[in-house]
Amino acid sequence: MQRTRAPFRADEVGSLLRPAKIKEARARLEKGEISADDLRKIEDLEIEKVVHKQASIGLKLATDGEFRRSWWHFDFLAKLTGCELFHPDTGIQFAGVQTRHDAVRVIGKLDFPDNHPMLDHFRFLKKYADQAHVTAKMTIPSPTVLHFRGGRKSISKDVYPDLDAFYEDLGKTYRKALKAFYDAGCRYLQFDDTVWAYLCSQDELQKARERGDNPDGLQQIYARIINYALAEKPADMVVTTHVCRGNFRSTWISSGGYEPVAETMLAGTNYDGYFLEYDSDRAGGFEPLRFLPKGNKVVVVGVITSKFGELEKKDDIKRRLEEAAKFAPLEQLALSPQCGFASTEEGNVLSEEEQWAKLSLAVEIAKEVWGQ
Repeated sequence: MQRTRAPFRADEVGSLLRPAKIKEARARLEKGEISADDLRKIEDLEIEKVVHKQASIGLKLATDGEFRRSWWHFDFLAKLTGCELFHPDTGIQFAGVQTRHDAVRVIGKLDFPDNHPMLDHFRFLKKYADQAHVTAKMTIPSPTVLHFRGGRKSISKDVYPDLDAFYEDLGKTYRKALKAFYDAGCRYLQFDDTVWAYLCSQDELQKARERGDNPDGLQQIYARIINYALAEKPADMVVTTHVCRGNFRSTWISSGGYEPVAETMLAGTNYDGYFLEYDSDRAGGFEPLRFLPKGNKVVVVGVITSKFGELEKKDDIKRRLEEAAKFAPLEQLALSPQCGFASTEEGNVLSEEEQWAKLSLAVEIAKEVWGQ
């Protein structure tokens, strides 16, 4: 049976390859050849087009492709009260490649500002999603992301000498953000999260210890923050999460199956759905899905890769869904690519044509597996 409520049987994570016009406009803005308002007008036009494109291939939702962002997370986090973007000596290390030298740190008391720019970004998206008769989906980084990567060193000890106070304010900030997006008309919100995957990686846990942080007990702390943020979620709002092992220029950061975190994540957090990467052996098997509680929660199985352009075979994808259904009911499963196609503005190494072919494949398979 198809779903009329998000997450949908054929869904998508969020980001899409940036059109050439946006990339060209951003380059011209950096050179001082156009204004920020000129860039916004180009973004507006490309977002309008991409919303209708998503609807035209049969998706029941549309994102703005994250076209206004440089990063999937920093653009949102840097605009929180108490946070700032800065430029460390090194970038984030992926497999064989390093990102630009950007990061976010906490320099003041956390809060969600009433004028956060992504509220207007959502309102614009919703306008055209409504016209296309699809649900507007907004993506923001999970609260866990503000803590794990930088750890204690990225949080002012003058402002937060005690991390418990930081965790409390972080939960309050995200509860306020959720309400603000709801009041703006958002009924489908997603917390994008690399941290649950990092907690499954011995390498990432060791890196945390080397930078002076203790990862023991973080699962429970993060679950409390997330559940606090979700505690006043209205019944007609869907909030999902996407768990990612890194996505930059088709490379990755972490490896390890979900077993170490599955029970806390699937049964201990109050999300409506979980977008889980399953496009490579680095994600492990489907056995952790046994922790998904019976009921209304949905796991969106990411068995179509967004990292490379070669199109998967339908029979292979259906076989993977059958394997997943051994551990969670098919009625509680859905299908999507394993990640977005451009977590940063650089994008993954595939073409727009290949991107749309993968999303169309998800729609076709969902119809065949769950009916029209």
